[in-house]
Amino acid sequence: MMWPSSQASKILTFLLFLIVIYCVNMDTFLFLRIQNYKIDTFETRENSTLQESSTHTVDTLQNYEDATWVPCSINPLCHPTVKGLMVDHINHYIYGPFSAIVDVSVQLSEKMLFITPNMISVFHVFIAILGAKLLTCPNLVARRIAVVLFQIRMFLDDLDGHVARERKHIKGERSEVGSLGYWVDGICDLLGVVSMMVGIGLYLRNNPPRRGYKGIPVSTLPYHQLKEINSTEDIEKNSTAEIGISYKTKVTFQRIIQVIGLFSGQMVISSLAWNRYIDIYQELLENCTECDVYKRMSSFKSGTFFSATLMWRIVNPHSYLHLLSLAVFCDKTWGFLKSVHYFGYLVLVVAVGLSEYYVECVRAYILGSIENL
Repeated sequence: MMWPSSQASKILTFLLFLIVIYCVNMDTFLFLRIQNYKIDTFETRENSTLQESSTHTVDTLQNYEDATWVPCSINPLCHPTVKGLMVDHINHYIYGPFSAIVDVSVQLSEKMLFITPNMISVFHVFIAILGAKLLTCPNLVARRIAVVLFQIRMFLDDLDGHVARERKHIKGERSEVGSLGYWVDGICDLLGVVSMMVGIGLYLRNNPPRRGYKGIPVSTLPYHQLKEINSTEDIEKNSTAEIGISYKTKVTFQRIIQVIGLFSGQMVISSLAWNRYIDIYQELLENCTECDVYKRMSSFKSGTFFSATLMWRIVNPHSYLHLLSLAVFCDKTWGFLKSVHYFGYLVLVVAVGLSEYYVECVRAYILGSIENL
């Protein structure tokens, strides 16, 4: 280990506590910022049929840039967008501002034009491959270094998007669906995730977790069960006359592949759903310039919409990777995978069901079918 396990546990617990408190506070500040200040998306006047009330509502709101002491170049609250509201907490509140600080420090987007966002995307794939190699090591120190490398990969994934937006003078997080950068970024993300899952799979194959049958009296163990265990799995046997038999059996590689496959399936579904709702909400709230700006703005500012996006900040694929990285760092990889490989699907079904219902409500409200949302 890098340090004594007890000390590592205390430090890690303290850091996690600080991160949770920080993210909760930032969520609170983000909600208050959306409620009380202008949103860039709704300051345009392209709709000639705006109601007087909607114009009045937009014009009387204060600019957030005039109220905050944190420069908007590094402030993740300045330019809230649909995608910004759905990006996971670590990327939005930690890696996002850090990317901006790095960019400002080295002037990556202004002067280092030979470094393109796509080059950064491809580079973090190589970091992921190196991290995957370290994940296969039996040494916990090596696997913890791998976790650090994968977090660097996720930071670079945020940095390439930041550089792309700065060079195009785009404020806030946005998905440019169909662009070359969109596909390069998506493919590189996929390769990074696949590398991580392959590394974990190879580690578990070479160091299979064990499951035990403890304290089973010899007289109560069925013969067919004893024969099946002895014939299919490696057994460590300890026996005493009073206690009976204690079996510790290695989990089969087939079972390992099954669990990893089910977890990977959750990530695929989460990614598809997450991107789907970003696209839908962007079209309805940000790109639908012929729609009434007041309805778009009131939908964006509603507490229900904030809750709907908060749900996807928690269950999006990046959050899955952060939790998996934490499990690897704590040497609890198998326990984490096994605990969520079925339960996670239930969470996704609930998230998708609620989102589909809410999307229809937003669409009906903005397109005029209902009066209030």
